[in-house]
Amino acid sequence: MSRNLVITAILFVILGVFAAFSPDVFLAKNIYFSYLTSVPIILILCLGLLPIIIAGEFDMSFPATMAMSGFVFSYVFKASGNLALAVFASLVFGAFSGAFNAFLVVGVKIPSIIATIGTQFFWRGLAVVLSGGLSLSLADTEGFFKEIFVGRISGIPTQSIIATVLAILTYVAIFRHKFGDNILFSGDNAKAAKMLGIDIAKTKYLLFINMGVMSALASIILSLEFINWWPTQGDGYMLLVFAAIFIGGTGVSGGSGSVYGTVIGSIIIGIMESGIVAMGFDAFYTRVIYGAIIIVSVVIYTKFDKNFKAG
Repeated sequence: MSRNLVITAILFVILGVFAAFSPDVFLAKNIYFSYLTSVPIILILCLGLLPIIIAGEFDMSFPATMAMSGFVFSYVFKASGNLALAVFASLVFGAFSGAFNAFLVVGVKIPSIIATIGTQFFWRGLAVVLSGGLSLSLADTEGFFKEIFVGRISGIPTQSIIATVLAILTYVAIFRHKFGDNILFSGDNAKAAKMLGIDIAKTKYLLFINMGVMSALASIILSLEFINWWPTQGDGYMLLVFAAIFIGGTGVSGGSGSVYGTVIGSIIIGIMESGIVAMGFDAFYTRVIYGAIIIVSVVIYTKFDKNFKAG
């Protein structure tokens, strides 16, 4: 049985349940246009983290990278009034933070989960210190670059188009390009990868840098959409992103994963809270459900992996 078929069926079952209990909400189009604004943030972060997990590593620092890169974006814009320069500065910081994580993991040989927990605290703390714990307004942002990130094309948010393009590029990079073999072999069998001449260190550097850039991009979109940056930016996304990736069929031990499953997983996680609230339950239940989703998904794909075809 295909993992993609299973995860797609799960999505339609969830939508069916929500529509049955809240037809006024889930049989109208407005809620789905709203999802085209919120789900892309989760998906962009997932597309950054997915290759890292496939390569057998973790990045726990991306929420803090979002906060710090968002601060760089907002500060540079307020200082210069140049939105393009602010975007560039933020993406450069994202790349730097990813490279720093890679240095700790590849160069210093610190386990990635430990190294990135450390940088998570560092970047978050630095963002709070530099901002004085205060938010930064982006009410003056206008023009072409803002339209690129949070504009509307025939009513469709451009961030959803960006996320879709990135999903296609990520699929091509992992499953239709030589670099994807480096990622898959690095996560499946590092010793075999070295024997095949794969530069594991370079591969992981590129993956962590990509994660940093994706975090910065998500932060830019989030800041522009809400016309504000705040020191807590990125909080709450870690659980959502891991849940989306694992429910999408990516194994925790590396060496396999699914871009399609991650896309559907992002949609499932992205619609869950509003669906639960629309059904009349308290929003706090979503945290319980997210945790359960991660546990159940990992158990299913670990215990029954041989019964599923990679997708």
